[in-house]
Amino acid sequence: MGKTAIISGGARGIGRALVRRFLELGYKVYFFDIDEEELKHTTEVHLKKYHDSKALGSSICNLRDVDDIRKKVKQASEFLNGRIDVLVNNGGIATPQWKDGKTMFSPETMNEWQAYVETNLTAPFAVSQACLPYMKDAVANAPINNQGDTGTEPGPCIIHIGSFRAHQSDPDQEGYAATKAGQLGLMHSMAISLLPYGIRVNLIAPGRIKLNEDEDVDDHPANRAGRPKDIVDAAEYLVNAGFVTGQDITVDGGATKKKK
Repeated sequence: MGKTAIISGGARGIGRALVRRFLELGYKVYFFDIDEEELKHTTEVHLKKYHDSKALGSSICNLRDVDDIRKKVKQASEFLNGRIDVLVNNGGIATPQWKDGKTMFSPETMNEWQAYVETNLTAPFAVSQACLPYMKDAVANAPINNQGDTGTEPGPCIIHIGSFRAHQSDPDQEGYAATKAGQLGLMHSMAISLLPYGIRVNLIAPGRIKLNEDEDVDDHPANRAGRPKDIVDAAEYLVNAGFVTGQDITVDGGATKKKK
């Protein structure tokens, strides 16, 4: 049986690049997004050949609605024949600052704070929780080697897409930075809790992706802008790294290591 993956926030940017890479690797993929127009374009235009061959499915999902998450994961599992090998929790609020120049002095930030918490922190927990029964099935159905175990396969894994802002902030990023830091705790706790089930959990913390090239040369020891492919390469590594769990990998071109 071919491997399968679910990716949240898969219609644009890093998410779309992740969907495409897993399809190219031969996975059957299902992705969620809240943007109906982008979801339809990614599914029926950008990745049409995979959709036509029944290798790609997708649906609108509101990551702030746990009931919707559970419903859509069930729908995805049916498309994926009841087995989930990889979950990438990529969906979330990507804008780091409060809107319209607000600061912590602005009482109006509380609604935005709640949106950050629900989308960037509660949703990865809820999506993971909904996927776990199907990931356990992937472990149970893994091929047995001649030593009587499944040690030749890396096994199912969950990858959270966090941010280097968990470690370093600009002003007015409390909601974003706090929830991305919360993902670190979620990741390593899940890695220990899911150890008995053979499910690995890791996190990728991207830096700035596709910003002004001159600015990125100045700010990054890597001397170039971050690209979605950089995050995709890290995800592919983690999927196949059977000895890696409970780890966060910062992919930021060295920005957090450079003194400003």
